[in-house]
Amino acid sequence: MSKKILLITQGFSFMGNSVQKTLEKAGYEVIRIDPAIDEFMEHKREVDIIVFYLGKFIEEMPEFLEYLKGICVSEDKVILLLGNIDELKFAQDIIPENVTAATLERPIDMKKLTHVVDKISHSANVHAFQKSILLVDDDATFLKMMKNWLDKYYRVTIVTSGMQALMYLADNKPDLILLDYEMPVTSGPQVLEMIRSETKVGKVPVMFLTGKSDRESIMKVLSLKPDGYLLKTLNREQILANVSQFFAKNE
Repeated sequence: MSKKILLITQGFSFMGNSVQKTLEKAGYEVIRIDPAIDEFMEHKREVDIIVFYLGKFIEEMPEFLEYLKGICVSEDKVILLLGNIDELKFAQDIIPENVTAATLERPIDMKKLTHVVDKISHSANVHAFQKSILLVDDDATFLKMMKNWLDKYYRVTIVTSGMQALMYLADNKPDLILLDYEMPVTSGPQVLEMIRSETKVGKVPVMFLTGKSDRESIMKVLSLKPDGYLLKTLNREQILANVSQFFAKNE
């Protein structure tokens, strides 16, 4: 992973400049943008670490924070928030703690900033060598639980619909897709069919997630020839064991 950081800050304040210079002195390439969705979209694929220098302006752009939260969750980005107590509280009402790698309160201790970013960068580099999993399910509670279970061992990206999965796969190639069998609008079988028709990701392994354990339902799942299936009733240890065995078998 390259040592690139996306620094989001409004305008060219003295502290914003100090943060940029500190990071550059520590050996990072800093891409600096204003808090705007179009600018973020232009650069988001270049980096995995985001540093957001907050200001009072964030109260007027909750939609940007919502967008940022969605990208951090779905594309596995790491975000560090810098700001005063009120700004951090406002931001974290939208971007929850489990999405935020760290927060630093103003006035910023630049030595501590470098230490925190180095620590995040090291974790991100270790994470980059892990297998990647795309988890597709319309149940937000189940998604969060599964991500928490798998996150320690794999790079997990979550999406809430078949169409979001296909959009993600247009630019990414995970090592495994865990796909909900029953979803509204575009079902798991339909998504599998579309994946198999795509040259770029057509051979990516797909395992179905299903809540039905009766023989008829399982046979219906297997008739689509997925690379396996997991019952949603399995516990954490069983899920991890099944995924681990899958990767070991396919090494």
